[in-house]
Amino acid sequence: MHFLDQAKIFVRSGAGGPGAVSFRREKFIEYGGPDGGNGGKGGDIVFEAVAGLNTLIDFRYTQHFRAARGSGGSGSNRTGAGGDDLVVKVPVGTQVLSEDKEDILLDFTRVGQRETLFRGGDGGRGNASYKTSTNRAPYQHGEGWPNAEAWVWLRLKLLADAGLVGLPNAGKSTFINAVTNAQAKVGAYAFTTTRPQLGVVRHRQREFVVADIPGLIEGAAEGAGIGDRFLGHIERCRVLLHLVDAQDADVAESWRVVRDELAAYGAGLDDKPYVLALNKIDTLDDELVAALSAELEEASGQPVIPLSGASGTGLDWTLDRLLDALPPEPGAVPADDEGEDAVEWSPV
Repeated sequence: MHFLDQAKIFVRSGAGGPGAVSFRREKFIEYGGPDGGNGGKGGDIVFEAVAGLNTLIDFRYTQHFRAARGSGGSGSNRTGAGGDDLVVKVPVGTQVLSEDKEDILLDFTRVGQRETLFRGGDGGRGNASYKTSTNRAPYQHGEGWPNAEAWVWLRLKLLADAGLVGLPNAGKSTFINAVTNAQAKVGAYAFTTTRPQLGVVRHRQREFVVADIPGLIEGAAEGAGIGDRFLGHIERCRVLLHLVDAQDADVAESWRVVRDELAAYGAGLDDKPYVLALNKIDTLDDELVAALSAELEEASGQPVIPLSGASGTGLDWTLDRLLDALPPEPGAVPADDEGEDAVEWSPV
């Protein structure tokens, strides 16, 4: 299935049906009077977040959504049938934005959430409702209230507990493949990951979702590389895992570049708690790993975890730190860092 996280669609609610002009005609009733019923209400445009969807690809092929209008009223004071509501099903994490993308109209953060974007027009009044003591035979009627319509943008922000960030080829795809059931593409070239990936981690009798996004390079905020478009998918992450390639010429500079791009994007990404790991240590000797870790720790002021997604070194330690940053599940027993399950790494 192709991944699409933005789509522009047209939505229109249903107009109200017209009221009827009718007069009662029955045998032996000389002055029957008006009996035109009201028109029916038009259908609403309703959005619903459903499980099982993680892309907006369906909206590439279906872009116009129109709810049914209400039926007209009829004689004998019969109200017209209301138009059916049109329910647009979207993935959890979808935002509905105005056409200029300046305003967030709706935001879906949980399964089953339903929100009405446009209400259908009310039906027009039949002539029976215009009858007064001085106007016993009105021919007036309402045409029904008009509908509402607009072009809107759908923007999907994947909901994940932890997000992976780093330069291209930092080993993010290898990491998510090692700790989840994801099957992210891995290659020895930049921008192997071209779309976000989700995976479920099961660790210490807990589960949490990890999101991998394409790598960032300097100037991504201005559109360099793939740009910062996919950073929206980690806006709602509670913790970030920043991976730095141990083979980079300057690991401190690699860390700085990504942090600067997070700050340039905004949305509080640079304020989120994060775990810092020096990845691909299986390609270096222990002495160099210790030196690079110290250099990175001095530049960031953050503890550094030596890690190798390929060999598995430091995976448990990294997952433990990610769990520490996530709120505990109800009834969960805190893990004992000093117990037999604690994982540490040190040069041999």
